[in-house]
Amino acid sequence: MADEEKNEKAQKGKRDKASGEKSGGEKQPGGRKARAQQAAAAAQEAAAAAESASEPEEKLPARLRVRFEQEIVPALMRDLKITNRMRVPTLGKVVINMALSEARENVKILDSAADELSLIAGQKVVTTKARKAISNFKLREGMPIGVMVTLRRERMWEFFDRLVSIALPRVRDFRGISDKAFDGRGNYSLGLREHTIFPELNLDKVEKVKGMTISITTTATSDFEGLTLLRALGMPFRSTADRDGAAVAA
Repeated sequence: MADEEKNEKAQKGKRDKASGEKSGGEKQPGGRKARAQQAAAAAQEAAAAAESASEPEEKLPARLRVRFEQEIVPALMRDLKITNRMRVPTLGKVVINMALSEARENVKILDSAADELSLIAGQKVVTTKARKAISNFKLREGMPIGVMVTLRRERMWEFFDRLVSIALPRVRDFRGISDKAFDGRGNYSLGLREHTIFPELNLDKVEKVKGMTISITTTATSDFEGLTLLRALGMPFRSTADRDGAAVAA
């Protein structure tokens, strides 16, 4: 009897072991399938994230350019009596030049000027060098003497908008700019004594106040067209009454 009981227990253990192996074998393929599905889903998510990251963000057009095309162009056609829309004068480029005479003795000042002008313009600047040697000014040919940057298209419109809307009103005792700085072909040059009027700069990090020249090139064919264009774009020119008052005071 004892032997029979032992045999029955052994056979029962074998049957349980076999059923366990069978159930485990059935579960194992299911586990591999689940892991494969999870891996495929993770790969799809990674591919979607990479695709969304590779797609460039849509750039918004400059506020002033949109206003120019929608509002200012019809007004200029009416004021200048122009029938062809393509004939309407517009901005061509803006050149910002910062000349530093101190660079002859301290070349490191060009690094700070380049960083500050890059913040103002939103674009990398280039170093300007002397074209010829002038002994009276202790200047040698090829010596770095300043930095400059040329803006076109969207950055040009954005900079001009910031210039007339934010920067110029921050000038101390500002009463407008002169309209006598045209070159005869509709291009205008503006000189600023302090570059700190631009809010992009951190005044705590500015070691020295620097001046700059801003040259605005237009497609106008005369100074009158250039003046009309810049005035329509918001350039704060000094009025005739202000000029007369300043002359009398002087």
